[in-house]
Amino acid sequence: MKKKLSINDIARSLNISVTTVSFILNGRAAEKRISEELVERVQKYIAEVGYKPNSLARSLRTGKSNTIGLMVENIANPFFANIARLIEDNAYKNGYKILYCSTDNDTEKTRELIHMFRERHVDGYIIAPPEGIEDDINNLLQAGSPVVLFDRKLSGVEADFVGIDNYGSTYNAVRHLVAKGYKNIGFITLYSLQSQMQERLQGYETALSENQLNQHVKEIPYTNSPEEIIKHVTAFLKRKKELDAVLFGTNYLGVSGLRAIYELGINIPSDLAVIAFDDHDVFQLSNPSITAITQPIKEISEEVISLLLKRLKVSGREKNHSRWFSRHLFIIVSPFPNRHWFIF
Repeated sequence: MKKKLSINDIARSLNISVTTVSFILNGRAAEKRISEELVERVQKYIAEVGYKPNSLARSLRTGKSNTIGLMVENIANPFFANIARLIEDNAYKNGYKILYCSTDNDTEKTRELIHMFRERHVDGYIIAPPEGIEDDINNLLQAGSPVVLFDRKLSGVEADFVGIDNYGSTYNAVRHLVAKGYKNIGFITLYSLQSQMQERLQGYETALSENQLNQHVKEIPYTNSPEEIIKHVTAFLKRKKELDAVLFGTNYLGVSGLRAIYELGINIPSDLAVIAFDDHDVFQLSNPSITAITQPIKEISEEVISLLLKRLKVSGREKNHSRWFSRHLFIIVSPFPNRHWFIF
């Protein structure tokens, strides 16, 4: 196996000091008054030999890796995948690369992933956090690491947060159904204490309470298995034959829910009206297409990366890391349309 070149090898080959090579590689040649001729000679040599600097070693020297850790529930979910892609584009334009991972809403896995990112000296964190990692995120903040939370917030964590009005969105969706004459409206959601899921449930409950209608709630444990979700939805719909409408708390619950509905021979919307939280390509393929509450993915991703970049600039200038809490809620600005979405 061919030995990997080091800056010592480069210095020895060019008959110059290791320090000089280090200054050139770290962009400090002008500061150290190294001649352009020497800089050009070093750059030409490293291009010829294909030298690649050790990014971890460089981050230890400079305190900066130009990487950002992005932690989401499931990178395969269209909502998180689209958010991640836009964040990556914006980060790259500003000189940063993204390291992705999925937490699967698993607290211990998330804790291990945070530890991995810390070992890799990422400069900042963007996290859609599960429950139970409040102490871990507070430790990051106390260590001066910039952190932006999105999609769901954590009690007792004073980090920047970007999210939407989950309560208002389900509240208005249920009100729309009631206005259309539906009276037995089910809500199929996750068994979860996460803030966004609790807010969606509260919006549903409030709208029904205001209209003196009964609640029909089905909470499903978090799982990546569509088959398990289909079983839960099938059992719920068989037990609740009086339902004339159903609201799904997430898009993947909606996708699996549609399979259960079709397998039961239930017609949409003549037998059952359907709304899902977060859009999905599958909903547009349904005939008629499924109504969805959509989140402003572009705006969320821009706000997330903008906040983190501001944090990174502050941490680059100051050793004393002040913190602020900034909640950005996007409010509904258009009525419920024929096909598909609320805009926040």
